[in-house]
Amino acid sequence: MGHASDHRLLMLHALRLRGFVPADVLADGTGFAVADVEATLVDLDAGGLARYREGRMTGWMLTPDGRAEGERLLADELDAAGRRDLVMACYEAFLARNSEMLEVCTAWQMREEDGEQKVNDHRDVAYDADVIERLGVLDATVQPICADLADGLARFAGYGPRFTSSLEKIRMGDSDWFTKPMIDSYHTTWFELHENLLASLGIDRASEGAH
Repeated sequence: MGHASDHRLLMLHALRLRGFVPADVLADGTGFAVADVEATLVDLDAGGLARYREGRMTGWMLTPDGRAEGERLLADELDAAGRRDLVMACYEAFLARNSEMLEVCTAWQMREEDGEQKVNDHRDVAYDADVIERLGVLDATVQPICADLADGLARFAGYGPRFTSSLEKIRMGDSDWFTKPMIDSYHTTWFELHENLLASLGIDRASEGAH
């Protein structure tokens, strides 16, 4: 098992990745008890690092100060644990497969008919099976990256199993688990891992091509 991250870092980082969530969802994502999560959130709120918002949707979110503090803790962790080079190497390997993931997702959502791009209605079983096979090939290349990340930092340990779970559901015929937002679909997990790597290394997504 890789280096175990500080509880406070994990909470700030989870808020960074999830964006706007209730305490019970944070508890599920971090593996902490709901009571412990709520206590930490109250502490973060008192320090101006997180805020609770009520309305049509209720939940917790980072403040600008919270985002900055999370970035500082992430940088300190990589250097103190001696994992920066490992995470950078995994990020570069992941990024090399990002365009392939985009192509596979596009193929799942759209297909060419009579020279035109049309929404894939998923009635062509053979076509969908081919795209799912492509996703399986991609998964086989990203699983070792996830394993290396988990060996370095324990907070990355969930990504490999999440990819596997989504792929199994897709293969069993549940197409939602390919790209559907708001659930732990393959694309959702991919996007989150990408953001996690960027945040961990302090890379701005807009300037990603320069790294």
